[in-house]
Amino acid sequence: MEKKGYSTIDEYIDSRPKEVQARLIELRSLIRSIVPQASEKISYQMPTFYLNGNLVHFAAHSNHIGFYPTPSGITRFRKELEKYVTSKGAIQFPLEQPLPLGLIRKIVQFRVEENSNRKRK
Repeated sequence: MEKKGYSTIDEYIDSRPKEVQARLIELRSLIRSIVPQASEKISYQMPTFYLNGNLVHFAAHSNHIGFYPTPSGITRFRKELEKYVTSKGAIQFPLEQPLPLGLIRKIVQFRVEENSNRKRK
């Protein structure tokens, strides 16, 4: 049963089925390795990494992991994302496929750069 009102990312991950937890931990660890200076929080009831604004969110769904790098993160990598279901600000990574860690790394790095540039303005 999904709980509403998470206060930490650990709490969010712990509330998911074991097989999904492993994927969420993998995603979280990757993001932390790319941007260790980012803070973690729950925003919009999703795990969120924050550095000069929200960088990325992620969430577990019944058939996919949702990854939310803002619309600019989708637009910038549109070609590489063609094999995934996307919308204005969301990407769906199917649970039956490995996470595309290289692509996620590029998207997170892009978002860090984008937010860093925003801070300088």
